[in-house]
Amino acid sequence: MKVVNLKQAILQAWKERWSDYQWAVNMKKFFPKGTTWDILNLAEALLEQAMIGPSPNPLLLSYLKYAISSQVASLFLLSLFQFDDFSRDLCVQSLLEIMDMFCDRLSCHGKAEECIGLCRALMSVLIWMLRCAAFYTEKLKEPLEQGATEIQLKMCLERLLKILGSPKNQALIHIAKLEETCMLFHVWGLLQGLTQEFLTSWNAIEQSLAKLGDSLGHISNNQLRSQAEECISLVKGIPTMLSVHAEQLNKTGFPTIHAVVLLEGTMNLTGEPQPLVEQLMMVKRMQRIPSPLFILEIWKACFVGLIESPEGTDELKWTAFTFLKVRGFLGFSDFTEDVNCAFEFLLKLTPLLDKADQRCNCDCTSLLLQECSKQGLLSEANMNNLIAKRTADREHAPRLKSAENANIQPNPGLILRAEPTVTNILKTMDSDHSKSPEGLLGVLGHMLSGKSLDLLLAAAAATGKLKSFARKFIKLNEFTKHIRDEGSKAASVRALLFDISFLMLCHVAQTYGSEVILSESSPPGEVPFFETWMQTCMPEEGKILNPDHPCFRPDSTKVESLVALLNNSSEMKLVQMKWQEACLSISAAILEILNAWENGVLTFESVQKITDNIKGKVCSMAVCAVAWLVAHVRMLGLDERDKSLQMIRQLGTPLYGENTLQFYSERVVIMSSILEHMCADVVQQTAASIKFPATGMDPMPYWNLLPAKKPIKEVLMDVFSKVLEKGWVDSRSIHIFDTLLHMGGVYWFCNNLVKELLKETRKEHAMRAVELLYSIFCLDMQQLTLTLLGHILPNLLTDSSKWHMLMDPPGKALAKLSVWCASSSYSSHNKGQVSAWQRKRHREDIEDYISLFPLDDTQPSKLMRLLSSNEDDTSILSSPTDRTMSSSLSASQLHTVSMRDPLNRVLANLFLLISSILGSKTAGTHTQFVQWFMEECVDCLEQGSRGSILQFMPFTMVSELVKASTMSSPKIVLAITDLSLPLGRRVAAKAIAAL
Repeated sequence: MKVVNLKQAILQAWKERWSDYQWAVNMKKFFPKGTTWDILNLAEALLEQAMIGPSPNPLLLSYLKYAISSQVASLFLLSLFQFDDFSRDLCVQSLLEIMDMFCDRLSCHGKAEECIGLCRALMSVLIWMLRCAAFYTEKLKEPLEQGATEIQLKMCLERLLKILGSPKNQALIHIAKLEETCMLFHVWGLLQGLTQEFLTSWNAIEQSLAKLGDSLGHISNNQLRSQAEECISLVKGIPTMLSVHAEQLNKTGFPTIHAVVLLEGTMNLTGEPQPLVEQLMMVKRMQRIPSPLFILEIWKACFVGLIESPEGTDELKWTAFTFLKVRGFLGFSDFTEDVNCAFEFLLKLTPLLDKADQRCNCDCTSLLLQECSKQGLLSEANMNNLIAKRTADREHAPRLKSAENANIQPNPGLILRAEPTVTNILKTMDSDHSKSPEGLLGVLGHMLSGKSLDLLLAAAAATGKLKSFARKFIKLNEFTKHIRDEGSKAASVRALLFDISFLMLCHVAQTYGSEVILSESSPPGEVPFFETWMQTCMPEEGKILNPDHPCFRPDSTKVESLVALLNNSSEMKLVQMKWQEACLSISAAILEILNAWENGVLTFESVQKITDNIKGKVCSMAVCAVAWLVAHVRMLGLDERDKSLQMIRQLGTPLYGENTLQFYSERVVIMSSILEHMCADVVQQTAASIKFPATGMDPMPYWNLLPAKKPIKEVLMDVFSKVLEKGWVDSRSIHIFDTLLHMGGVYWFCNNLVKELLKETRKEHAMRAVELLYSIFCLDMQQLTLTLLGHILPNLLTDSSKWHMLMDPPGKALAKLSVWCASSSYSSHNKGQVSAWQRKRHREDIEDYISLFPLDDTQPSKLMRLLSSNEDDTSILSSPTDRTMSSSLSASQLHTVSMRDPLNRVLANLFLLISSILGSKTAGTHTQFVQWFMEECVDCLEQGSRGSILQFMPFTMVSELVKASTMSSPKIVLAITDLSLPLGRRVAAKAIAAL
């Protein structure tokens, strides 16, 4: 039989009444071997011929059904789009009946392009069916044909629900929508010649939805209307199908939020609010916390902080954090509706609020409500309602005695008044200092009285003005360098301006960190004196100073003249005195005096006279002297320290006489606090007894928290077990964990806490441990995450003797912790957000991670060697380089993510390891761990986020993952592939179409 064209073949088949089997046999004879039916447009031709008359041709329909059974469903669906004469009821009925054959069980096991074709076909049929439904809904307006139209509409809606009710079909349509959008965006010029329907297919769906929605009023049948509404809802949900997460409604306490807020309030008051907001929002998303409970947990943490903060600076910091900073960062996100609900919940925690009121001696809740109202977070009506409820509750609250009440000024009120004062002082400091130095000195004197300075600094820190505050005082300190013809009065004013600004800057650096002081960029040779002194000479936690450093050895002639001045004068001269030079020379002068004393050249009385001279007029010289002595004492043997320690005691003892300058007692209080901070390490190491004048409060409340003679591992285990039992982390525990992290190092700290987690055998305890560990890891999330993902997890996953530790629940809990840490670190790392207290830590060198995971892909990495040594499947891992990043393509490579970054490198190698485990023939708890890890990655995914850690997953992993029953869900496949990439969409379509 000679080859004929398709239309002739169809005509001959109809004339001779071939059966569907005959049709298939003859078609193979008609057309040459290798010709596929999609090339011939078989489905389109059959559909066109079958639908010529008012009713469909049953014989040709049977051929079409046979073709569909032979896997040309997507071609039929695409062809269906061409039929738009919905008035031919019988034809429409036949087409809808054909769809019963496959609409809820579509699959494709071909190439990725064929799977993408199926996605587009489903999109086309969705448009067709929505138009069909809209047509019949509109037709219901005609009363004569209402019964027949309802039948047609029912048939259409039932098939539509069948298609949309399948998550697999929804996922394929989702891919088609993204494919269309990306094609339009990237190659618009090439698409100009395509049909308008394809270019705007999702727009066509939206138009049909709108038309169907407008016509719902014509449907009198309740069941039909309900079906139509359900269809509309399902279609609208397709674009956002990845962002729907159920919120936790079975919990009321969230210790992670509590600890993150405590950590910020205790250690990072000066931090920018945006990183904190993003971190809290990430925790909210990862733990599915409803907004009202999220805000409630923030307020609970603030009130707990107010109650348990030690008296003094820490108490003021917490007050500023609660009343100034928190109200500000809640305004970053749209929580207006939830704030009122959160306060309603908060008012039920009467014992907590009463305790806070007792501690602060005021109605904290009402003050907070008023501040939130000023920020626009609460309406006035809601504020008044909540204040009335709290006032009624306070009638029954325990009160302080009236005498005590009269003597205590409430800190919240003082902090709120300090906020505008900070602004006024900044304006005053901007004025020309040379015009009215006495007036400026008066302002500074008021700042020193009582706790005014700490109040102002706390208010400035909480409102982001502390850096500006510090810059003004550095400018003032520099101003005192300029000496003109001055009398004794002008000289004393200049000395006081230098001294007060120096002491204030020292106090700021010790209380809020030296980062606040440092300018972002100063021209070479123009670095201010205080910055230079602070960086090179000022003792800080974790900073070791060399007493023989050149910074302590200035010009010898200046040192000699200073020694002579201190030794021969009855008191320090002020006129024409260069205070900056004196402070830089005092260290070398003290060394000369100390040597003379030790060699018997000077008597104790002579040394005392010299130290009186040093501290008699300006306290800053005593601070500089003690700074060097602290560095010097560290280098001495136990039997050599006595005279140096005596000199520190003498310099720290105030000199109360008539010749001291103005504000001396106030300056001594600040000096004593500064010296106590400086000497803390030396006092601890030497067990020396150095007493500084009592300031009425503990300047270092969280110092020396570790018990003596107890191994730090035991301390870590004890503190963690107490925290786990209690269910939340308190401020004291946070500081102990921070100290242990400094002492033990990142690996020791992380490894031991993970071991504690893996001991938990009860599900609720394991999950609570994860929440607490995540919050503890916030002390240094970046470094702890690198250690967890780069060292600890690979060791657990590649050592078969440790696989038993990964059983549920501890293994599942560790997977959750790993994903939370990875997601948080990657998110904040990309934005360059590192907290000030984390910047102080030693950064691990990038080479540490390159040696573990080499950049040269031809060199087997240590991780892959570990893996291959534990793997029976030699075909996969006999050559570790076969599975390096160059061959296991991932979205991160297509996005050109830098692999020189340690975190990116560690994530990429972890996913390579996971891919190898999934592809191996050895299954065990480590395989289950990988599934839990991937499930948690999906749960933590943010809709539309390209910055997910899943971009480091090799595309080849998708086909391995869907083999696991828990991962064989269309939604999971969509989540784990990067749908912004063409390759990602093809991988997802292929995996979903095969499910």
